[in-house]
Amino acid sequence: MKIIFDCRYTRIGRHDGISRYTARLVEELSKLHPVSMLISDPRQLEMLPRLPWIMTPPPTAATEAFISRWVNRHEPDVVFTPMQTMGPAFRRYALVNTVHDLIYYKHRTPPHNLNWAVRLIWRGYHLWWGFQRALLNQADAQVVDSETTRNQMLEHSLSRKPIHVLLLGTEHPPKTPKRTMPENRNIVYMGSFMPYKNVELIVRALNIMPGFRLQLMSRIGDEQRARLMSIAPEDSIEFFNGASDEQYETALKNAFALVTASKDEGFGLPIVEAMALGTPVAISDTEIFHEVGGEAAEYFDPDSVESLADALRRLENAAEWKRRSVASVEWAKRYSWPDAAAQLLTILTEAAEARSKIKAGPVVRIAEG
Repeated sequence: MKIIFDCRYTRIGRHDGISRYTARLVEELSKLHPVSMLISDPRQLEMLPRLPWIMTPPPTAATEAFISRWVNRHEPDVVFTPMQTMGPAFRRYALVNTVHDLIYYKHRTPPHNLNWAVRLIWRGYHLWWGFQRALLNQADAQVVDSETTRNQMLEHSLSRKPIHVLLLGTEHPPKTPKRTMPENRNIVYMGSFMPYKNVELIVRALNIMPGFRLQLMSRIGDEQRARLMSIAPEDSIEFFNGASDEQYETALKNAFALVTASKDEGFGLPIVEAMALGTPVAISDTEIFHEVGGEAAEYFDPDSVESLADALRRLENAAEWKRRSVASVEWAKRYSWPDAAAQLLTILTEAAEARSKIKAGPVVRIAEG
């Protein structure tokens, strides 16, 4: 079976969520089965494992609807893409795509890094479920990160094809972390600053939590930075503006807690990244976060500054902090990149075999005599 993995969403120089998902999953999958990668920029190879690769146009190019014309030349049995927008037309292979979330049907502001034309298409695409439904039904199967997203897809009848929940992984330290509550009150946030991420609520909460300091890991624009600084106490925010993996890990290992007030997510990878290191998490009281954080997490109302403050104050009890830390490490064990890759290989094998049977057609038996 020949597998091609779409790695064109890999970032240059530093991973974001989708980029890390791509790089770690293709790396672990390649340990189980030969894999070739699709890329659209040679610089992406710096962030990817050393595997055979194929150069194609980027996924935002106008040619994306006909990307199969490039892929068909390499005769794969199955292609996996970490997004759901890979052009399915004219393909001669099984296609398994990924739906990470359905956030933009509620929050239609597109990511700021897209060009104006793609942003316009993005908005139009998310005005009607029919566009998504038509695209997904042309694939052979879908992968989602959570039962929450799978249930939403079923609710809106988005696909007639198999929908598989593939839990994301995280990095686990070689030795089980044994943490004690730090003297500092540093709280870490990793993620974008899109409106639905609700970062301003965390910043406003600093006004009623003297001594707490917010460490913002992600890249941030000057306008957003100025706005957050204007509503926070002086010197209560530290901007990393794109932390390296090493800086991020160090911040988590020394943090009092990781916090996210997001009102909608498809998963929430920073939550399990923190938990694996024994850092307690205080997160929004939403369906998806209860699925991801389980009973180890501390929850708060994402519309209430006081609720967030109360959640963090509960963690100021040293025994409670320790209990949450130990529970977090144990809960995070269910998130493993090798396990995810093994499950993905099964999904890809099933999709390739099912398509092979369809192409072969029904067996016609001729009666004797």
